[in-house]
Amino acid sequence: MTAVRTRSKHSHDDAPDTAAQFERIAELPDGPEKEALRQDVVRAWMPMAERLARQFRNRGELAEDLRQVAMLGLVKAVKRYEPDRGSAFASFAVPTVVGEIKRHFRDHMWGVHVPRRVQELRNRVRAAAQELTRTPDDRRPSVRDIAEHTGMSEEDVLLGMEAMESFSALSLDAELPGAEDGYSLADTLGATEPSYERVIQREALKPKLRALPERERHILYLRFFREETQGRIAEQLGISQMHVSRLINRTCARLHDQIEATAA
Repeated sequence: MTAVRTRSKHSHDDAPDTAAQFERIAELPDGPEKEALRQDVVRAWMPMAERLARQFRNRGELAEDLRQVAMLGLVKAVKRYEPDRGSAFASFAVPTVVGEIKRHFRDHMWGVHVPRRVQELRNRVRAAAQELTRTPDDRRPSVRDIAEHTGMSEEDVLLGMEAMESFSALSLDAELPGAEDGYSLADTLGATEPSYERVIQREALKPKLRALPERERHILYLRFFREETQGRIAEQLGISQMHVSRLINRTCARLHDQIEATAA
């Protein structure tokens, strides 16, 4: 069966006629000659890939990085193109290169992880907003306007709008809108409450204290709540100061071990 050779009417100077090279590539077995011919075709179409990359400039990615991604898409297009299908290479290569660039933005350029479905909602909302803004009154479309235009639910429109704000992260050092004294996002963040851990420890300690023998509980009360000295406590209880010291140390050590065991 003879392959149909289709020549496209090129609208750009960067779309060379490489139909003969592609037919030769299709005939050759895998090897150095076939790979060299593919590289020649890639070089011929590089201006087209560079033009497509430039269409995505000013979106937060370096121009050279976009160019590299476009070249990767071009290489894939050259390798996958089948001339016997009858379509011109340009009609196959352009969506392949553009798709590679869009995939790069989708997978590598988001400031936070956003599910694929939400990314698609964002794209639909963005496109609809641009179309509706071209109306004669040039007003900003509402959520309902976008929902009616796209057939989406208002909940999905709102989700897509939120995703539009997630593409790039804002620095914590960024000054808040309307702030005249350098007040930044970092200034709005709360700090760890220093007494929080103490509250937890105190609540964990209460039942352990209640379970102590009466004399040990009374000694701790006098020492730590009444702030009595060990000598005064010894006089009140009729025991030696050394005995009071040993009781306090032993009781505190036991309470500490019990709290640690509970936390573990």
